Amino acid sequence: MLAAVLFAAPVAAQDSLSIVPPSRGQEPSERIQAPSGAAASAVGGIVRVLDKINGTTSDLQLRNGETADIGALTVTMGDCRYPTDNPAGDAYILLSIRTKQDDAAVFEGWMVASAPALSALDHPRYDVWALRCIGVD
Repeated sequence: MLAAVLFAAPVAAQDSLSIVPPSRGQEPSERIQAPSGAAASAVGGIVRVLDKINGTTSDLQLRNGETADIGALTVTMGDCRYPTDNPAGDAYILLSIRTKQDDAAVFEGWMVASAPALSALDHPRYDVWALRCIGVD
C-alpha cells in the first residue's frame, strides 16, 4: 500500500505540469520572447585583479577600447554593457587579457559581474573579474 502511494505521487505531479512544446512550423522568433530589458553600452568599466602570490588586489578603471598593464598581464576592455531597465544591475564586460611576455591570449570574451565563475580567467597567478560599468546613472 505504501509503495503504491510513493509511486503514484510522482505520476500525479507530472500530470500537473503545464509545459507545452512549441508547435512545429513556427519560426523561432514567434516561439521565443525577447527579454523585457535591453542592454546599453557604458563609457567603460571596472575590473578587479587579484595577484594570488602577493595577495594584493587592484581595481582597473578602463574606458572602452583602453588597455592597461598590471603585473604580467595586459588587459583591454572592449565594451561594458548594463541592463537599461536596471542601470545599477548586472554588468557585462568584454575583455581581452594577454601576457606581456609573449602576447599570448589568456582570456578573450565576456565576463559577467554577478557570476564571475561563469566565464573565468584560468591563470596560475592572477584572477580577474568584472565589477561594474562606469558612467551609468
